[in-house]
This record gives sequence, structure tokens and C-alpha cells, in this order.
Amino acid sequence: MSQHIEIEFKNLLTKKEFDHLKLVLSFSEQDFRKQANHYFDTQNFQLKKLGCALRIREKINKYELTLKQQAKIGLLETNQTISVIEANTMMEEGTIPSGPVANALLKMFSNKDEVLIYFGTLVTNRAEKTYKDGIIVLDHSIYLNTEDFELEYEVEDEKKGKDIFHQLLNQHHIPVRKTDNKIMRFYQAKKRKLPDKER
Repeated sequence: MSQHIEIEFKNLLTKKEFDHLKLVLSFSEQDFRKQANHYFDTQNFQLKKLGCALRIREKINKYELTLKQQAKIGLLETNQTISVIEANTMMEEGTIPSGPVANALLKMFSNKDEVLIYFGTLVTNRAEKTYKDGIIVLDHSIYLNTEDFELEYEVEDEKKGKDIFHQLLNQHHIPVRKTDNKIMRFYQAKKRKLPDKER
């Protein structure tokens, strides 16, 4: 188990901007690795209402359960390695493996009988490398017949990181775009597919 504060900046890209940054940042096709995010919430989206997100990240046949919660700066991440059996059981039955993530969820829910539901999967081809004082990330994500391209910058120092991130965007004439995190984009795409009466 690990717990840390995540500070990152993100900006959606066009395919052209994505390909340009891939070139200037010297990413090759071999640098990209596939990962899958499996998302969960309650039937009435209690986690979303609390500004939280719960996912299992599957990467190279390894599974990590992560709860993201709002913090004063950035997000508090609680991470827990789980087995493939635990991951599949959670997706099929909503049963959370015992451990720090389950403990944190119990503290959040007033109704201890809240049931988690698997809502779907977002697949990302990701490449990352050190850039100045942080990690620069290029993501190409596919979900619910949707695809998007994204630049992320993960840092320790919020102010310095923000300056570097905006310098990079300005340098390559990329406009700042309001960019929700992946789980919110997934929810929005899912909502668009629902009948009007269920939205």
C-alpha cells in the first residue's frame, strides 16, 4: 500500500498537436504502453458527488486498486496491489478486497451498505519521461466509441510545475483547454449514450 499527494496538470490535444509533441519530445512508438482503467462507483454516483474516483489499473498483467480523494493541493491517492482474482471479483460482484482502500471508503460512506458497481473500462496508450522537474506524459485513450489525446505533467511543486506546463503549451502554440480527468470524461461519454430519461 502507498499513499501520496498527486499534483498534475493536463490539457486535451488534437491529434495533430499530439503527433507534434510526440515528435519534439522524442517519443517513439516503442515508448507507449497499454493500460486499462476499470472504473467503479455506487448506483447513485456517491463517489463522483464527493469528488472522488475509484479504479483498478491493469498494466502488464498487474492490478492496482486506487482511490483518489480531494486534497488541499492536488489529490490524495491511496494505492493497493491486488490479484487478478480480486480484480475480477470486484468487477463481477462489486466486492472490494480488504485493505486500505476499503478502509478509506468505509470512512466516507454514511451508509455502510453502499454497493459498488463496475461502470466500464478506459484503455490508454501511454508514454512518459522525465521533463525538467517532473514527468511528462502523452496519453491516447479509447472508451465508449470515443477517443481523445492528452498531455499531462506530474510534479512535486505546484507553482513551478504550472509555469513549466504553460510555457510548454505556449511554446508549441497549444491553447489551454478545460480538461476533466479521465473518469469524468468516461462518465460524460457514458451519460451521452443513455436514454434522455436516465440522464
